[in-house]
Amino acid sequence: MRPNLMAAMILAGGRGTRLYGLTKKVAKPAVHFGGKYRIIDFPLSNCANSGVNTVGVLTQYESVLLNAYVAKDQFWGLNTNDGGVYVLTPREKDTTGLEVYRGTADAITQNIDFLDQIDPEYLLILSGDHIYKMDYDDMLKTHKEMEADATIAVLEVSLKEASRFGIMNCDKKGMIKEFEEKPAHPKSNLASMGIYIFNYKTLRKYLMQDDKNEESSHDFGKDIIPTYLKDKKRLATYKFKGYWKDVGTIDSLWEANMDLLKNNNQLDLADESWKIYTENLNVLPAFIGEDASIDNAYITQGAVVLGMAKNSILGTNSYIGKDAKVIDSVINPGAKIGEGARVTRCIVADGVEIGPGVKVGSANSEHIELIDKKVME
Repeated sequence: MRPNLMAAMILAGGRGTRLYGLTKKVAKPAVHFGGKYRIIDFPLSNCANSGVNTVGVLTQYESVLLNAYVAKDQFWGLNTNDGGVYVLTPREKDTTGLEVYRGTADAITQNIDFLDQIDPEYLLILSGDHIYKMDYDDMLKTHKEMEADATIAVLEVSLKEASRFGIMNCDKKGMIKEFEEKPAHPKSNLASMGIYIFNYKTLRKYLMQDDKNEESSHDFGKDIIPTYLKDKKRLATYKFKGYWKDVGTIDSLWEANMDLLKNNNQLDLADESWKIYTENLNVLPAFIGEDASIDNAYITQGAVVLGMAKNSILGTNSYIGKDAKVIDSVINPGAKIGEGARVTRCIVADGVEIGPGVKVGSANSEHIELIDKKVME
């Protein structure tokens, strides 16, 4: 892929309110996953592996840690002479004086000057809060073969689930004829993944028009895509077959972590052919005590296990005390489980301590419990 043929913009500015407790001080894309990774590592690694070497990361709420992490630009191999990772913050202010993006489309519009300097032929729009592996170059090939003005990645879901997504209704060739946002009675099961490729010059015109429309919500799904359809632009679908998870809730984040423990999991983080890059921390190897009991656990560097870990993810520098039991849980980096404690179906946030003998979570609970504060009794 030649330089600047396709640039990427990662929308990483959401509040993450459904993950509050993990996101009260950290932007959602910076939340840990799989013991040592951060969610933002996935789209950035996909870009690196796909040959997309110019990437803008659009941040907004609680972005200090995320900005510093992305600005290091050394894990993903994107800091090349003809590319790199760029942190882009809002330029506009709301009535309270806070810098904000009014919507997903507005986030791109506010950074038109950045894109004009790059002058890409195609623009890839990504979300910063999904766990998946995707070859964006393969999606671009589909975009070009279909002679599309825009291509939307879609995933087949059950009709029962379809009402939770933006649904694409297509012809036999995969061209989009209708888009329905969370329809009560879906006509199709092709759900939008929030991953788009646009011909940049055409998109630029539409963004400029949308910016002047006071009635617009300045959103790709609600405004830009419907306007493309209204104007008879060519919108194609790219059917994705691999693993993909929207980790916008505590339950879905836990489920994605648990998927790492399955033998048939499509999200192989040890796959050298499509690496997921992350910060290389200088920590000691994991230590497993003589009396420890390990059953289907994903243990990362620096973790110390003296008790039992079953069907669980143990993050970097986490600690499981003697006689403690961790079952069906995610223990984030730096968290400490005291001697004799019991942790069941929980996510324990970064650095949180569970005191000796304390019991949290339940095998019978309908939802996963988030432990985001020290629990000593």
